[in-house]
Amino acid sequence: MHRLPVRILCVIFFLYSITAAAEWKPADGPLKTRWSRDVGPNRVLPDYPRPQMVRHDWMNLNGLWQFDTTAADAAVPEGKTLAGEILVPFPIESSLSGVMKPADHIWYRRTFKIPSYWMNRRMLLHFGAVDWETTVYVNGEAFGPHTGGYDGFTFDITNALKPDGEQELIVKVVDPTDSGAQPVGKQVRHPQGIFYTSTTGIWQTVWLEPVDSLHITTLRMTPDIDNALLHVAVEAAQPGQVKVTVLDGRRVAGEARGEAGKGISDPIPVPKLWTPEDPFLYTINITLSTDGKQRDVVTSYAGMRKVSLGKDAKGRGTILLNDKQVFLLGPLDQGFWPDGLYRAPTDKALKYDIEMEKKLGFNMVRKHVKVEPERWYYWCDKLGLLVWQDMPSPNPDNFKNARTPESDRQFEIELERMVKGLYNHPSIMMWVVFNEGWGQFDTERLTKKVKDMDPSRLVNNASGWADFKVGDVADIHSYPGPESPSPETQRAAVLGEFGGLGLPLPPHTWTAARNWGYQNLKTTEDLGLRYAELLEGVHQLAADSGLCAAVYTQTTDVETEVNGLMTYDREVTKLNPSLASAVNHDKLPSPPRVLTPYRLFIDTTSIPLVTRKHEEIRYTIDGSEPGRGSILYQNPIKLAKTTALKAKSFGDRGQSSRVVEATFTRTEPHPAAPGGKSLTRGVQYRYYEGTWRMLPDFAALTPKSSGTTDSLVIGRIKASEDHFGIVYNGYLRIPRDGVYRFFLLSDDGSRLVIDRDTVVNNDGTHWPTEKRGEIALKAGDHPFTLSYFEDFLGDVLELSYEGPGIARQPISPDQLFHE
Repeated sequence: MHRLPVRILCVIFFLYSITAAAEWKPADGPLKTRWSRDVGPNRVLPDYPRPQMVRHDWMNLNGLWQFDTTAADAAVPEGKTLAGEILVPFPIESSLSGVMKPADHIWYRRTFKIPSYWMNRRMLLHFGAVDWETTVYVNGEAFGPHTGGYDGFTFDITNALKPDGEQELIVKVVDPTDSGAQPVGKQVRHPQGIFYTSTTGIWQTVWLEPVDSLHITTLRMTPDIDNALLHVAVEAAQPGQVKVTVLDGRRVAGEARGEAGKGISDPIPVPKLWTPEDPFLYTINITLSTDGKQRDVVTSYAGMRKVSLGKDAKGRGTILLNDKQVFLLGPLDQGFWPDGLYRAPTDKALKYDIEMEKKLGFNMVRKHVKVEPERWYYWCDKLGLLVWQDMPSPNPDNFKNARTPESDRQFEIELERMVKGLYNHPSIMMWVVFNEGWGQFDTERLTKKVKDMDPSRLVNNASGWADFKVGDVADIHSYPGPESPSPETQRAAVLGEFGGLGLPLPPHTWTAARNWGYQNLKTTEDLGLRYAELLEGVHQLAADSGLCAAVYTQTTDVETEVNGLMTYDREVTKLNPSLASAVNHDKLPSPPRVLTPYRLFIDTTSIPLVTRKHEEIRYTIDGSEPGRGSILYQNPIKLAKTTALKAKSFGDRGQSSRVVEATFTRTEPHPAAPGGKSLTRGVQYRYYEGTWRMLPDFAALTPKSSGTTDSLVIGRIKASEDHFGIVYNGYLRIPRDGVYRFFLLSDDGSRLVIDRDTVVNNDGTHWPTEKRGEIALKAGDHPFTLSYFEDFLGDVLELSYEGPGIARQPISPDQLFHE
């Protein structure tokens, strides 16, 4: 047999690679980013994937792999060519994988060669992340399985390697997605609403790394600015001597020696502190030696900063960065991409989102129920963006039925891995254990566990809804908001989600229809004005209620959810960045605030105005725009007729606020029903089942059931967890004449009609959202209709009111009657 020369084999392999690359192309998806054109079989995420423990020698295994979706229990396909090709590390469901098809199990296969000068070293095979259960075969030898979709893992494959030639690598992945109770974040097989397309299989970089038999395995760094020390713990495969050198540029800022497996404290006299405004990073060089011989060298970096709780001037809990009070403002960041789903197309794309968040004037970001590749945190460290890191949630819809002791253990294991794996990043300032009660269990114990693992950061027991009064913050969600939790002395009050202002901008949308936001707007100008209004509310809450942080929903549109600051393809930034930054940093004059909550009055009314920063207020009541020459506000404005008020505040430097407009309408109260009616306590109801996005015409539908009830508690009537509707009809007893405000909180849509007038319209599919309206009423009984529907995932309906001499309170059964 004749053997071909090595050069000819290399040429043949090169030509094959070129041919394969020429044949590959992304699948045709609904939308793509500008960075997708920078992706191809020979240019797939070439950057070193572990920036906090860098070695010079490594081999990137990203690129075209073979794949098949034959049964997970099929025989390992050793030596076999698989049916298709997939671009690793993009999820099989993504356009950039070249496949864009769902799967719950995948076989991957490729071959590689080890450089001859690596062959006398240990060979580590690294996976950045694979979703979900992974078994690896190298030349037929099995490694694993590893379970978990968000953490990196490594196998020492040295003993499975052949002395030379092609090495075969096969990866088997099984992923139950939302049919299981494992951490999955917002991935679902059937995307809708706030849940998005799933990620299955390899979705972060795969790489090889040669190391000495004595090598560094893990690195843990804790800044201690109080004592000007950097505490470093180096673990190694075997005992050895460690030297830690801290560099400020080329200058040695500190140096310390110790033993592997033991803590080392490196003094850094007068350390430069890391902040979002000045994210200074020290370079850290670590060498591992035995008997004076260097065995391993890694390069890292560290930021000297301190995160803690303190008290503000009024004794309320507050958040401190480097012992200084800091207000945190940032977006909710889902980390999804239209062409790569969980995986950004390129490192530049990953960096772009963080740059835009900084440009928009944010100092923080909440990474929402997803763990990113390490390079995302690297850019947050380097560019200066603080991070609230969520633990990915189990799927909330199926959790109660699918939860097992094994799934609880798996959640806890992945929680531990997240904290340990991301520990060294100075940008991360808070761990969020649960989101909105999704898959929530053992909250007190798990919150304490995370705090014990990492006392250098804050811990949020649950962002929104299900607060167990433990951890470092009290966190609520409010759409569109804003609101603040009640101030506490031992915890900081934070608004974990608010906003959600929706604005679809074709052709930059995932679909042409069914796009939604928590509050929909029509133009970028409308969006800018409404955003400024929300942020003024946030700044007011910070001053009045001690609010310490606010998270706006969200960085980008994601699939049909169009409440992003940017479109899903990142082509359009919906807010003017310089104006948004000025609003976020509170650099503009604060707009006038109307202190009276009512816009209706019966005889006369008095309108007091204030500004948060005590600026001069000018106003008009003739419909004209207010200016410097308009009426100067000095005392509450007296009105006796319907009036359109416009007001604006003016700062010392000639800047003015936006115009605040309010129309105050003189009205007559609606008369009560005639006194001769015979009424019975309770209300009538009709119950329906169906799927709607808006309130239907219930009168045209046939109810599943009907009857009377003594309250507006939907749990007493509903026969299904999802996809139902209820209409209540009856009379509402009003105690005295006057103007009343009604508050309607619902998930999903609702509408309140009194005396044939729509008082509150809270229609559409949305999470718990409160809207309010007012009406003038005479004392007595008034006919009302309350309509409601639930789409999916949680049902809420609450009606409350306030009026003359009556503080806000729920509608009581004593006020409900029917004929």
